[in-house]
Amino acid sequence: MAVSGGMDSMVMLHLFHQAGFSIAVAHCNFQLRGEESDEDEIFVAAKCKKWGIPFHSIRFDTNNYAIQHGLSVQMAARELRYNWFHQVKEKENADWIATAHHLSDSVETVLLNLSRGTSLDGLLGIAEKNGFVIRPLLFATHNEITNYAAETGVVWREDRSNETDDYQRNFVRHQIVPKLKQINPAFEQSIAKMVERLSGDGAILTHAIEVWKKQFQKNENDKVILAKKGFEPSLDDSYNSALLWRLLRGFGFHFDQSKKIVQALNGQSGKQFLSTSHQLVVDREYLILVPLSSELADVTIEEGQVNAYMGNRQLTFLSTTIGGSINKEEAAIVLDIDSLRFPLTWRKWKAGDFFFPLGMTGRKKISDFLVDQKVSLVDKGAVSVLESAGEIAWVVGYRIDDRFKVKPTTEHVLLITLA
Repeated sequence: MAVSGGMDSMVMLHLFHQAGFSIAVAHCNFQLRGEESDEDEIFVAAKCKKWGIPFHSIRFDTNNYAIQHGLSVQMAARELRYNWFHQVKEKENADWIATAHHLSDSVETVLLNLSRGTSLDGLLGIAEKNGFVIRPLLFATHNEITNYAAETGVVWREDRSNETDDYQRNFVRHQIVPKLKQINPAFEQSIAKMVERLSGDGAILTHAIEVWKKQFQKNENDKVILAKKGFEPSLDDSYNSALLWRLLRGFGFHFDQSKKIVQALNGQSGKQFLSTSHQLVVDREYLILVPLSSELADVTIEEGQVNAYMGNRQLTFLSTTIGGSINKEEAAIVLDIDSLRFPLTWRKWKAGDFFFPLGMTGRKKISDFLVDQKVSLVDKGAVSVLESAGEIAWVVGYRIDDRFKVKPTTEHVLLITLA
């Protein structure tokens, strides 16, 4: 059980203990709130000792990890904790990893996904089960958990960061949900019913896709062949685009590409589309999908551009002034915009490339950096870099260059999100 010491996880711990389950507790000290973080750890450890529950704890240097890997603090904490939870699961020979996400968390996730633009999957909120991870409190709202804690005397520790609106999730929780409840006091329960209905729709859709594949798809070794006649010319492009995206997303193609492929279905044969892993060729009667054997083209990014695509990967750019906005949990990296020279180039890395990794004074070959990061040979082929006037500003998804970091004198920054 992932137990932070907050109300939700302490209620979950109480419920499982009262029910007599065989449990162990994993607690992460991210060392982000000084003595408060240490006191959380002591608090959870004491409760586990009192109840005779095996207790595991770990301390992470979360800030440095985030800097070294070019991540936001929130994303770094998520990566660290789930990697460690799986280690504890193996050590305890446990069947599941339980987290204390509840219905209100799931509602916030739905609203966040909706605000960014999402498919059916994004409207399903937080899954009750994802691999070995289960969320047993998803049936309950935050208010119901609060009432249960009060009625049963569950004691917990407050995290003061939950009170601020610095993070988008907190903003939705404090500003958006209460206003929606003014329209519909049962808003959270309504979302839960919507998710239940959409889950059924999703199951129907999955079944329909499998039926389509049996009729119109065939696999030959590493080649996937889709019959053009499986797409409905009598229906508008949105139907075929959605169908094609469902078929191709596992091969790294995004929805915008699927729309372009549908538009090319009846055009001249031979047109090609690329993801980071596969190549799709529009033939006379078929769409032929094969593993990528050629390099992806460089992508030029102009000043003020919002999105850029390379295969199935997307970069989103936001120029802003220095301040609280750079703490948003979606910000993968932050660069000093005055250090950059547009247009930027997003390209695959190549032999001989070097940069100055954040926190280091000397330069390092990217090939050596990837070895240090234990990047596999397969994954190395997908590594890309963001270049400014011939200088590498970011090894995408790994580390920024020290020369482009935010400095004490920085006033304007560029937030870049990788998806």
